[in-house]
Amino acid sequence: MVSTMSKPLKVAIYARVSTHDQDPDTQLLALREYAARRGFMVHKEYVDVISGDFTKRKGRKDTAFQALMADASQRVIDCVLVWKYDRFARSLGVLITTLQQFNSLGIDFISYTQSIDTTTPMGRLFFHIIGSFAEFERELIGERVKAGLVKARAQGQTLGSPVRDRTAGGRMVVLRKQGLSLREIARREGYSPTGVLKILRRTERAK
Repeated sequence: MVSTMSKPLKVAIYARVSTHDQDPDTQLLALREYAARRGFMVHKEYVDVISGDFTKRKGRKDTAFQALMADASQRVIDCVLVWKYDRFARSLGVLITTLQQFNSLGIDFISYTQSIDTTTPMGRLFFHIIGSFAEFERELIGERVKAGLVKARAQGQTLGSPVRDRTAGGRMVVLRKQGLSLREIARREGYSPTGVLKILRRTERAK
């Protein structure tokens, strides 16, 4: 993943503190010094201040984190540098999903205090470990879903969501053929774009 060219890695520094009473500079100063020692070029610093009290988080978003992910998806950075895991992702699920996304984009990840550095051959093993955990979780979820379906059928339950409007599929097919996007169809019919796609696929299968 690391470029063999002499051009320095373009890194994004991310820091998060739990309350406005804390100072992100504790993390930022160390991360800046580390980046300088490694010869990295700092693209941007992303800082979130989020309360540790979940009751105070309603309606609030990690805006800097979202900006970081948007830039990562555009590949304007080569590496993400953080203080430690819990200053980056607030749950294991978010951490796994995000690191998988970085891996697929070819973006490295460094956790300063935990000696995780995927710019090194040993550190890249970390991405493989994360991928294994994610695959294991998907398999467990799949097994639970299958077991639940078997149990529901045995109990005579009707599976699947009820069809809200049986005529919607036909209308959506016509609109799609007219060149409308999923989002435009969703707005007209009062569904989500994902819901429109599911209905279109179900309609095509029924032909």
